[in-house]
Amino acid sequence: MPQNESIPTYRGILVFWLPLLATWLMMSVEGPFLAAVIARLAEPKFNLAAYGVAFSFALIVEAPIIMMMSASTALVSNRASYLKLRNFTVLLNGGITLVMIILILPPVFPLIAEGLIGLPHDVAQLTHLGTALLLPWPGAIGFRRFYQGLLIRNDLTRRVAYGTIIRLASMAGSALLLYLLTDIPGVAVGAIALSVGVTLEAIASRVMAHATIHQHLVNQDSSDEGMSFSSIFRFYYPLALTSLLALGVHPMVTFFLGQSRMALESLAVMPVINSLVFIFRSFGLSYQEVAIAKYGKDFRGYLPVRNFAAGLGAAAVLGLALIAYTPLADLWFVVLSGLTRDLADFALLPVQLLVLIPGASVLLSYQRATLVSAKRTGPITLATGLEVGTIILMLIVGIAIFDLVGAVAAAIALFIGRLVANGWLWRPVARAVRAMRDPSLHTSTQHDTGESHA
Repeated sequence: MPQNESIPTYRGILVFWLPLLATWLMMSVEGPFLAAVIARLAEPKFNLAAYGVAFSFALIVEAPIIMMMSASTALVSNRASYLKLRNFTVLLNGGITLVMIILILPPVFPLIAEGLIGLPHDVAQLTHLGTALLLPWPGAIGFRRFYQGLLIRNDLTRRVAYGTIIRLASMAGSALLLYLLTDIPGVAVGAIALSVGVTLEAIASRVMAHATIHQHLVNQDSSDEGMSFSSIFRFYYPLALTSLLALGVHPMVTFFLGQSRMALESLAVMPVINSLVFIFRSFGLSYQEVAIAKYGKDFRGYLPVRNFAAGLGAAAVLGLALIAYTPLADLWFVVLSGLTRDLADFALLPVQLLVLIPGASVLLSYQRATLVSAKRTGPITLATGLEVGTIILMLIVGIAIFDLVGAVAAAIALFIGRLVANGWLWRPVARAVRAMRDPSLHTSTQHDTGESHA
């Protein structure tokens, strides 16, 4: 947030948030577009499977860097903090890139792909090619999220959206050129297009942040406010663990679906359900950095940020409900997604069970933003761990004990898991708000909860 301590207005928050929402919505089309291209190339089944596994490897490797946008939005306020967090980002990027290099080494990759996961040899070879071509992905993600956090902090959210446009245009252009002019495997087309897109987005983010770095950071007071690598690590490692835990949920849900009643139908409809729910979850996913930026000094923006989140959550729930409980469901599942009538009917109950998830996601982003702003990130990891544990427990109960249809069991488990996370964060968030709004409570609250400052 720029060093302007006026209390934000609802209109100001809306204008600030809309480009970030647009960014998330634009990113949601990346996967379906590349899948459509790969499906039109040779051996689509093998290449789509290899692309999905390679992309999953890249997501797991990049998980520790995902929260860097929140960290830079919350922590970078002057020259010293910028330099320290930038150097921390460089080290973390180097670490995850090294992990990616080790993963693709010929002695290592077959052990994981064929030995652990059980991929057929032909698919494993294609997956190895795709994973190798995604080598730039984790580091580029880290740098672009670091610089995007600076843009968000300084009210330049439109530039974040511009970066996403550059990413999508370069990704789509690369994919189409490779599709038209080469005969390389589909998995290579997808991996190269992703790497080109995210690398150019990272470069664009750095270029767009140049003036911000110069005007708002380099020329400021060099005081580092007590920040050090160790304090940044204490602040950031719970956020990195949170991302690792959250990304681990999806493979586990897929595994349980494969063991459930009506497994094939469940596996077929869950990606379509998830893509629909993701549209409305984007309301919350795009709000976390908004709340961090708009809280301001001593949480002066707390009330408008909280109230806007309440309205945003209600709007997200209403939007999904209008599809889940009206004939618009046919438009999504049959007309747009191409499901058969039987599969569309099969998908309806799970999506109805998930109708409150977008509101819970907005609440979670508000809760996380509050704790990140208060520099009390430990409870975020605990909440995510509880959410993941609850999802697994509910899947076991629903599938192994009650023999529920897989998609229904997954919807129930995902919803209850998110409610557990929201409930667990309620008290830490309330304590953080009291401490930040009343500085006299700040030290004692930190001491009582055992949470440290960055």
